[in-house]
Amino acid sequence: MRSNSSRGRTSHTSHRAHRTATVALAGVAALIAAAVQSGAASAAPAKPQPGKANPAHVALKLTPSQRAELIRHADADKTATARQIGLGGKEQLVVKDVVKDADGTLHTRYERTYGGLPVLGGDLVVATSKTGKTMDVVRATGATLKVAGLTPAVAKSAAEKQAVQRAKALGGTKSAADSVRTVIWAATGKPVLAYETVVGGLQDDGTPNQLHVITDASTGKKLYEFQGVKNGIGNTQYSGQVTLTTTQSGSNYTLTDGARGGHKTYNLNHGTSGTGTLYSQTNDTWGNGTNSNAATAGADAHYGAAVTWDFYKNTFGRSGIKNNGVGAYSRVHYGNSYVNAFWDDSCFCMTYGDGSGNAKPLTAIDVAGHEMSHGVTSNTAGLNYSGESGGLNEATSDIFGTGVEFYANNSSDVGDYLIGEKIDINGNGTPLRYMDKPSKDGASKDSWYSGIGGIDVHYSSGPANHFFYLLSEGSGTKVINGVTYNSPTADGLPVTGIGRDKALQIWYRALTTKWTSTTNYSGARTGTLAAAGELYGTTSAEYKAVQDAWAGIGVGSRSGGGGGGGTSYESTTPVSVPDNGPAVTSDIAVSGRTGNAPGNLQVSVDITHTWRGDLVIDLVGPSGTAYRLKNFSSSDSADDVNETYTVNAAAESANGTWKLRVQDQATYDTGTINGWKLTFP
Repeated sequence: MRSNSSRGRTSHTSHRAHRTATVALAGVAALIAAAVQSGAASAAPAKPQPGKANPAHVALKLTPSQRAELIRHADADKTATARQIGLGGKEQLVVKDVVKDADGTLHTRYERTYGGLPVLGGDLVVATSKTGKTMDVVRATGATLKVAGLTPAVAKSAAEKQAVQRAKALGGTKSAADSVRTVIWAATGKPVLAYETVVGGLQDDGTPNQLHVITDASTGKKLYEFQGVKNGIGNTQYSGQVTLTTTQSGSNYTLTDGARGGHKTYNLNHGTSGTGTLYSQTNDTWGNGTNSNAATAGADAHYGAAVTWDFYKNTFGRSGIKNNGVGAYSRVHYGNSYVNAFWDDSCFCMTYGDGSGNAKPLTAIDVAGHEMSHGVTSNTAGLNYSGESGGLNEATSDIFGTGVEFYANNSSDVGDYLIGEKIDINGNGTPLRYMDKPSKDGASKDSWYSGIGGIDVHYSSGPANHFFYLLSEGSGTKVINGVTYNSPTADGLPVTGIGRDKALQIWYRALTTKWTSTTNYSGARTGTLAAAGELYGTTSAEYKAVQDAWAGIGVGSRSGGGGGGGTSYESTTPVSVPDNGPAVTSDIAVSGRTGNAPGNLQVSVDITHTWRGDLVIDLVGPSGTAYRLKNFSSSDSADDVNETYTVNAAAESANGTWKLRVQDQATYDTGTINGWKLTFP
């Protein structure tokens, strides 16, 4: 499923100045040493009870007016906030969202401008105490925001031509772009002046197109691209007979849900634009349970929207997709034999096709939950819909779509860890995706590996889906609601689940308070550890389960430090790490082994450094391929790196020279590689 910002084929400063604001972090922030990227949060005022979420760190259920008031205050203080966190004179903050914890902690999410231009990848989250003290800053980029000039050397028309050609190569038909704007591109590497071009029309399968192409305004080189559309009493086709909230006007009833922000459901009658016709009739019974009645799909979509609204409200205290009490709207019967569904931010709406032969509308509960969750992601972390962040975006929709299905507790569509099992998109009765073992669909990946950001986001979502299943239910064989699951782990070690309810709370808190547009898998691990630490404590079973579930998909180490024996190769020769200088390496020669390295190679690192966030660490295999262990993080002010990482090195020959490569990418601090170790389980 696609969604559109449109998502979803469910089938969608200065360095020193910044330290002033973050060096005082304590409590949870100081304890998440196992995390490998920024995302720590404020100290907990009291130790949570075992198995219970710390009430101090539970987000308050804000009314729309309370949220609006907090945003107004943040907007009034944004200039002072920018100075406090060390932004430059050309940078300004734009308030996007706010989350308030019970202890008064505010998590304010900002976009950023530079010289009046929007900064893509410049988003950040500032955590402040109830006294107004800045406790943490989580940034989408740690790079200093500075460009040589704001006048493009490349004509806007050249960027448009490039984007239109790229859209045509992907099946688009439009000869001109919908928009071209000048921006600062900061989501990947060094910030540059760029153009963002958006090309509309339709994709080759009939899905609305919203291709975003980023072009370097100095060289004309294409830097990035992503798709904005994310693919994604009533007698329903999938959920049986359900109660719908409708509105009566005179002698007519309409599919308008006044109890849920005024959500409306429309019939496109096979059109591909506009809103179509609002469902309206003289009686309040909708559809007949089959696709022969056009109102059946309307009933399914209206029900799915209501259940999704209730799930977010009652599970997280969220009032609608934007948390502002305003409902979206749904459109059904899109196109002709359109085998998809999508969420579109530009219309703030959900759209469903009728499937192959117009026989299977994609209006099942988990599809509705999936697609509308793209809207929630867009209005919180805003995960870029490409690379590893795109896979996390898709997984977030699968995770919350699954949560919606279990929440509905509908006997006609019981909760499961299968995605799209009702809509038969494959034509053979199989689900679209499997969370316990994603590779069962033939394309998704079970575990993280260094190149996973290069595949389709619907398949790179696999490891995150797998993580959620492991965290919820654990590894091994089990039967849940009549479905048999058998979930493996990357390191062959078991994982004990903590239950779906806790797993959902941890994922949602990370999404809303710890992640940014550029969060990757290692950053997702950091954010969920920070969330679990705040909710349950860093010595809790829940915190350890998060560590183990990530290790189970090849990201980071186990709660016990990674383990399980094996043969180790170690270097104890110290290597100095220069301040803001070139990368240095330490070598280990491995010999006498047969075949390739394992998919769960353990890399234990011991580095002394007074600001570990400056460090970027890679393992370089005998082939020369680099495997990222730790990213740069301007807000990770803790000392030293003592960490065991799990790497899928199955593509490497076991024998040969392995290198640990370390680079300090910011000034003021030096360090030393004291030693490191490779363990072959």
